[in-house]
Amino acid sequence: MITVYVYQNGETALVDRVEPEWLEPDSPATLWVDIANPGAEGNRLLSDTFKFHQLSVEDALSAVQFPKIEPYPGYLYIVLHGVDFKKGQTQFATHDVDFFLGRNYLVTVHDGSSRSIEKIRALCSRHEGILREGAVGIFHRIVDSMVDNYRPAVEELEGRISRLEEQAFIGEDRMVRRVLKLKHELSSMRRVLMPQRDAIARFARREFAAISDEMAFRFRDVHDQLLRYAEEAIIFQDRVTGILEVNLSTISNRLNQVMKVLTVMSTIFLPLTVLTGMWGMNIELPRFPGGDAAQFWWVAAIMLGISLAMLGVFRRLRWI
Repeated sequence: MITVYVYQNGETALVDRVEPEWLEPDSPATLWVDIANPGAEGNRLLSDTFKFHQLSVEDALSAVQFPKIEPYPGYLYIVLHGVDFKKGQTQFATHDVDFFLGRNYLVTVHDGSSRSIEKIRALCSRHEGILREGAVGIFHRIVDSMVDNYRPAVEELEGRISRLEEQAFIGEDRMVRRVLKLKHELSSMRRVLMPQRDAIARFARREFAAISDEMAFRFRDVHDQLLRYAEEAIIFQDRVTGILEVNLSTISNRLNQVMKVLTVMSTIFLPLTVLTGMWGMNIELPRFPGGDAAQFWWVAAIMLGISLAMLGVFRRLRWI
């Protein structure tokens, strides 16, 4: 689906096609073209109407690109990632949005799931002055909304980490799989945030002539948010590593406690086994005072005394 907004003569209009005169070097119009799920028509618009470089068009039509900025004659090709949020989805995922930023136009290409672009499109329909700030202004609004959408996903990740930290002391055997899955998600998050942070920093530093001082200040604020998210991702990875270590340590300590109890029991029963084995032999043995019935109670008392003495020694040595 292709949506075209044009701002000229103080008014914003939703139109069906891109007029060639809007792309002239001296055109006063501001143009925003949004292409969702680009097909053959989107390819023709990018290649024939806007005449973008074929390499940038191929990148825009491909499935996944990492965040980057590539200057081309007359425009900037930009790839940024937004949070890919789906109802019932528990894992962190992103989708890329491609931007073609020219003097008086902005072209966005995405898979149709961008909440930020839907939000700005709705604003353009209600407020005619949205495009008054120019192509860079509408680009900033989309990027700012994309970065804002990271906050709920980051908070959800933090909540999952906190819950895992509480469960780490229990020492669940199945916890390792969940921890490793979360660690993989955090690695994906860092792979997206780091280059995206560096890309926005280039706008904040005014590396491109199209960025005014006012827009540089706005991009600086967006960069600060991305910087915080990137630092949180590093902290989250350290916490997840600590969770894994605590969980493995808890399991090991629990195993040591079990082995200690079993060792104490085996050690106590070892002399008792020798004693009962000796009195079970079919040979004449020294008899304790009393009759035949008293012999059992003598042996039982000796066994009980040995067990208590060994437990006392173990306790004194702090083995138990």
